[in-house]
Amino acid sequence: MMRSIIITITSLFIGLQLWAQPVPGVDENIPYLVTFGDEGETAWGDDNFCQMIFFAIPEDYTKPVYIRVYDPDTGGDVDEIQGAWNTRMKFSVYGGLQSCSHQDVKRANMDGNYDSGTLLVSKTFGNDAQYNKKWYSFGPINPTEGEYLPKEGGHIFKVIIEGTSGDDGNLYRLFLSSSPTENRSVEGAFAYYFRYKFRMHDDVNQVSHIYPYIDKDIVSIKQANFDWDSDGVIRVISVAKNGEVMRTSGDNEWKTSEHMVVAREKNSSWDIQMIKNKSAKIINNNVVIFLENQYGESVKFYSAPIGGIPRYMYNIGLTPKK
Repeated sequence: MMRSIIITITSLFIGLQLWAQPVPGVDENIPYLVTFGDEGETAWGDDNFCQMIFFAIPEDYTKPVYIRVYDPDTGGDVDEIQGAWNTRMKFSVYGGLQSCSHQDVKRANMDGNYDSGTLLVSKTFGNDAQYNKKWYSFGPINPTEGEYLPKEGGHIFKVIIEGTSGDDGNLYRLFLSSSPTENRSVEGAFAYYFRYKFRMHDDVNQVSHIYPYIDKDIVSIKQANFDWDSDGVIRVISVAKNGEVMRTSGDNEWKTSEHMVVAREKNSSWDIQMIKNKSAKIINNNVVIFLENQYGESVKFYSAPIGGIPRYMYNIGLTPKK
């Protein structure tokens, strides 16, 4: 039975191999992840100054891997200044027992033992010009140092990004690579998250996306978004939904809405689209979003949609002739 489960999980993730390792993913069309220093104002778009990203590596992959960060410093062309540059940002990679399976890790509030597991490597960045618009590589990392969770895709690593001081916003990207100097995909690997903090495009014509996977046990989804700044519309596209609208937040507030899952959406992805207000032209909009199922459990979304980008399938409701 276990072997059949693993085979099923593996087959679901085959479609993730090409573009799943950049975070944000190519299909997400999100410019940057964002984390502020712990003295920042939540009204700038970060509710708790911490973010977690997970990378899964197939159990049969044995070569060293590297977790690369683009623009990890907190004072440069990409980042968001508040007064003077005074922020320090810590990037940490965890593996080992309970690093990714601990219940506190899966909760959206990032309280308790969210930093569970074994700390493998860590580095704190400040206003360091040498890292401005450059890549920094953590590693080499042995894939077997990740927590072994076959149902989740293999060996899993947790990356925690925390603002340890200051009030500026750090904008950055991640990439799981087989090389310390280039972004080279690790065959079969992918990234996922439970709670996502990112910068929206300034260009009103750009649409950003996130891709939760709706498994067979999910009956409903509760979404929560923070500091959307009333910047347009968030809607769902799936095989059964053609633009169902989610409730959106204003400045420095949370808004939630519940969305039912129908039978033909199970075992497929949703495309949650973030469409900017074309008249408001809000810039530097940082957003937080997470999802829960009917039991209040966090729902994963992936850097690339499992099974491909979902398309609405019109159902005209015809009854077959007898």
